[in-house]
Amino acid sequence: MASKKRALISVTDKSGITELAQELAALGFEILSTGGTAKTLQAAGIPVTEVSAYTGFPEILDGRVKTLQPKIHGGLLGRRNEAQHRKQMESLGIEPIDLLVVNLYAFEKTVAKPGCTLEEAIENIDIGGPAMLRAAAKNFQDVTVLTDPADYEKVLGELKARGETTLKTRFYLAKKVYALTHHYDGAITHYLADINF
Repeated sequence: MASKKRALISVTDKSGITELAQELAALGFEILSTGGTAKTLQAAGIPVTEVSAYTGFPEILDGRVKTLQPKIHGGLLGRRNEAQHRKQMESLGIEPIDLLVVNLYAFEKTVAKPGCTLEEAIENIDIGGPAMLRAAAKNFQDVTVLTDPADYEKVLGELKARGETTLKTRFYLAKKVYALTHHYDGAITHYLADINF
């Protein structure tokens, strides 16, 4: 497998994302991204590979399917210390994704708006984001996962000092993922509970 480090960035909250991506690019990371995030990074002059170009499969169904793809999830879930995983990834052209930066569609903000329709609410239920986050968090032994701009500086500091994040940091960040997805699903459940047909 290639030794080049790879980061996938796809965020709704773009606070600090340009600065983070600039630092990652300077550290030699290849940046993968989607949609509006890719446009933001490209506008800042940061080299970005669109996920659709990386996977060889276009975004489909009005953007509902972008990252639900074996090259993405295999890159996040493949265990680097398992020879069989490495062999299978190589045979399928799946490269490791070392760093994932994702925050989710703003479901709670959307449903808090006066007059929000059920259709609007449903379209703001993130599918690919939680799937990637859970995959990266499950594989915290190998993958650093960021959901909160408050953690960007810490991760960059470790990458600059050591070339990688510590296992302690990766585990801390993985726990934040499951707290976030738990809260997110709870908000959806709470909203839908009040809807009657």
